[in-house]
Amino acid sequence: MADERSLISVLREQKDAGFKGGIYHRTQVDFAYNTNHIEGSRLTHEQTRYIFETNTLGITSEATNVDDIVETVNHFQCLDFILDHVTEPLSEQFVKELHKILKTGTSDSRKAWFRVGEYKSLPNEVGGAATCQPEEVASQIAVLIGSYAAKEDKTFDDILDFHHQFEVIHPFQDGNGRVGRLIMFKECLASGIVPFVITDDLKYYYYRGLHEWPAIPGYLRDTCLTAQDRYKQVLDYFRVEY
Repeated sequence: MADERSLISVLREQKDAGFKGGIYHRTQVDFAYNTNHIEGSRLTHEQTRYIFETNTLGITSEATNVDDIVETVNHFQCLDFILDHVTEPLSEQFVKELHKILKTGTSDSRKAWFRVGEYKSLPNEVGGAATCQPEEVASQIAVLIGSYAAKEDKTFDDILDFHHQFEVIHPFQDGNGRVGRLIMFKECLASGIVPFVITDDLKYYYYRGLHEWPAIPGYLRDTCLTAQDRYKQVLDYFRVEY
């Protein structure tokens, strides 16, 4: 059970109260901005903050991709969904629901071959590397989640290893990185581990870490620990215990 002033309880409390300017507000903006920027979004941090605070984009001198806006708003909802279900065991249904929330209303969702909230129907690559074939995704994800669930006390490395295997499977047509990073955030919270946001400046170290895991686990571990240290500084500022 979460301590009275634990991160989970504070995030939930501020979410439910609509509290502005606290750790929940900061986490929503930083997480959505960075995870989307890693995937090519051109929204600025200021625009992301403005969308969260006012539900409008604000004045901009450049054309803005509608999908960037939709996926930013959807990511806010993804984090809310995580906070509402953080103590529940990870499941295929949960993973699919995250994808559904993230991609609903995007241009991808209007493509006949793109399956929002369902596993991919067409083969794809990530960074030029092969991923799981569509017909094998369901069984491989089931095995991955089953083996992960069997670990009684999840460690930091257990969560990183799950993330690596999830990205290798690449179960969805698009949105795998963002769904995977959302899962990491949830599982850290659920295991009493300080979560983290992979910031855009850590992008290439993060990709290198994924590529080299498990041969050189230190690459991904150190990158995520750096991100965790940064989040701890934010928690210290807001006087949230961890």
